[in-house]
Amino acid sequence: MSKRISIHGQWSSRLMFILAATGAAVGLGNIWKFPYLTGENGGGAFVLVYLLCIGLITIPIMMAEVLIGRRGRQSPVNSLQTLAIEAGASTQWRLLGWAGMLAGLVILSYYSVIAGWILAYLMRMVTGVFVRVTAEGASSIFTQLVTDPERLLAWHTIFMVMTIKVVSRGIRNGLEKVVKILVPMLFFLLLVLVVHAARYGDLDQAVDYLFHSDFSKLTPAAVWTAMGHAFFTLSLGMGAMVAYGSYLPNGVSIAKASIVVAVLDTLVALLAGLAVFPVVFANNLAAGDGPGLVFQTLPIAFGQMPGGVFFGSLFFLLLVFAAWTSAIALIEPLVAWLVENREIERIRASIWTGIVAWLLGVVTILSFSNWSFSFNFIGVPKRHGLFDVLDILTSSIILPLGGLFMALFVGWVMVRESVEDELGGLPGVGFKLWYFVIRYVVPAAMVLVFLQVIGVL
Repeated sequence: MSKRISIHGQWSSRLMFILAATGAAVGLGNIWKFPYLTGENGGGAFVLVYLLCIGLITIPIMMAEVLIGRRGRQSPVNSLQTLAIEAGASTQWRLLGWAGMLAGLVILSYYSVIAGWILAYLMRMVTGVFVRVTAEGASSIFTQLVTDPERLLAWHTIFMVMTIKVVSRGIRNGLEKVVKILVPMLFFLLLVLVVHAARYGDLDQAVDYLFHSDFSKLTPAAVWTAMGHAFFTLSLGMGAMVAYGSYLPNGVSIAKASIVVAVLDTLVALLAGLAVFPVVFANNLAAGDGPGLVFQTLPIAFGQMPGGVFFGSLFFLLLVFAAWTSAIALIEPLVAWLVENREIERIRASIWTGIVAWLLGVVTILSFSNWSFSFNFIGVPKRHGLFDVLDILTSSIILPLGGLFMALFVGWVMVRESVEDELGGLPGVGFKLWYFVIRYVVPAAMVLVFLQVIGVL
């Protein structure tokens, strides 16, 4: 295995890597985005395709990204450049690292704004604002929040400061200390909410909705959405797993750790559906309701049920934890690059990176109230703000393409002996199967789905 040593340190154990990578993977994509995407795309059929994407495409790519990180022991840009030189290939492969890091920065900019909404809703839920709220009242509360730039700016700033504070303290004193508390708490809160939903909600209808497959509603666009979401929720294509992999101790099996992280991440997404949909159906509310499912539909449901203030507060606290652990992973790759290439202290690198993401977030905030426009994406004319544009550009285009090129880099550019060395925990047949998948199956599947989406096939 590589004898390189990361100047940033490394995880203290395999468990710490799994907790950190799970924290990076488990975010708003699982708890906020997955339920409403499932609702918009027909329920069980979408879930099935999503699970297939996780198993056949994103787990192999996650292994590839972690492998790149551990072999290079540097930020995504520098690791790709180092490994390209090692393979006698062009150093321009470092641009793939830049694309991922910048995508992560852009995602963090609007992610922080959405996390600000969640902080605001947590305070409102705790103070009983949503008790017996009507549909009109919930809609009014949401509209007042997202069209108030000053209030959004305040919450956005608070969340960004929370993120910078953790990252600035480094691997052992910052990231590890936070994830070993927040990730177990996240799972505990989610299980409490599932039990509550099963007791007071319509669990049977929720299970049927999540797992009954209606393939008549499964369009090529829905398949691409499932694939894009699989990348988004596992934090692939944005440099996070490369950065976290660079801190992974040599003795840890990349294959086993990646599978555990993917399973835990998928489990959270499915449990989130079982926590959300029983409550929605029990109150005769719409399941496929876009982002409003969390910020308008669920507050109505929590406002009507026994113990709604308490369990509603737990739900939004869960979202805060999920957003926080993911935001840390989004900012880490660029911070690592600044420390390596500009030789500045981590605290300064964290602050400067956070300020850039914060400024981009300000533009997103303004788009909710002043700047919006219509454009056509995959055949659907719709009115969009900058948030929608950035979300589509990153999760539906940049992340899948980044993952595709990561697969091509590992499968076709890196020295095979180096790849095999890093995946030493895989038996011979297992490595050959994974290597075939990363070289042929992943690229072919992604290109075919993309050609279907744009209407070529």
